[in-house]
Amino acid sequence: MPILPDTWIRETAKRHAMITPFEDRQVAEGKISYGLSSYGYDARVANEFKVFTNVDNAIVDPKDFSHRGFVERETDVCVVPPNSFVLARTVEYFRIPRDVLVICLGKSTYARCGIIVNVTPLEPEWEGYVTLEFSNTTPLPAKIYANEGACQFLFLKATDVCEVSYKDRQGKYMGQEGVTLPHVIRRRTAS
Repeated sequence: MPILPDTWIRETAKRHAMITPFEDRQVAEGKISYGLSSYGYDARVANEFKVFTNVDNAIVDPKDFSHRGFVERETDVCVVPPNSFVLARTVEYFRIPRDVLVICLGKSTYARCGIIVNVTPLEPEWEGYVTLEFSNTTPLPAKIYANEGACQFLFLKATDVCEVSYKDRQGKYMGQEGVTLPHVIRRRTAS
């Protein structure tokens, strides 16, 4: 799976609206950089955040997720408590081609401050705003800046087109809007 260059990203973003809005170059201008790079695209974090808290003694359960475990913030600077976690989303909307897999890495600016950005792979024919997971691994509060670079997406071209894409199997996070929480997996009850 070769990594795709800036020329392919630019062409596909413009011709097929793969990334919207799309910035054709790296933009810094006093911000954490975002936009097209040599072999990737640096996406921005939107100003919508869900900060995990333990105010109501909620338990984080991926099979039975409770909304009581976080507080919502709409802000240009989100302060992440020490050893805590925040969900956010990209400013950009992505539409992934059927023969491409996208992986994401956090930007070094955040990594060097102990802030880890995690994103699961963007599968073939997935589309939506990408949910970003920020972990503050430090014992100090940390800032996340909205409308600035957060992570870099790398586009990998498959040697063959997949038999079943994310869209084909009607994946549960298809077309997600806003900061998307885990979908509840209904537990089977004994009959």
